[in-house]
Amino acid sequence: QVQLVESGGGFVRAGGSLRLSCVAFGFTLSTYDMTWYRRLPGKGRELVAAITTTGGMTTYGDSVKGRFTIARDNVKNTLYLEMNILKPEDTAVYYCHPDQTPYWGQGTQVTVSS
Repeated sequence: QVQLVESGGGFVRAGGSLRLSCVAFGFTLSTYDMTWYRRLPGKGRELVAAITTTGGMTTYGDSVKGRFTIARDNVKNTLYLEMNILKPEDTAVYYCHPDQTPYWGQGTQVTVSS
């Protein structure tokens, strides 16, 4: 059974940092380009960062460039998102997603206070 489990979210003050993890079960994560998305309160889904299968290329949303870093460990079947200099507008539920698949995890809540 395919499962994606995000973790690492929490409550942090502005300027702080968090590291999100996404562990894949039931499939080989290295097969897929991966993307972190977030759903902001009252808004739609937004692309945060994306990474190719080997990690050779990364893409970031304009609002997180220079602050967030996406990485992957294919041996551990895990995707990461290092988030620094967090802002209140980063408050959202964060999801990992293997591109071109129907698979989504339950998400992890990040709340940033001012």
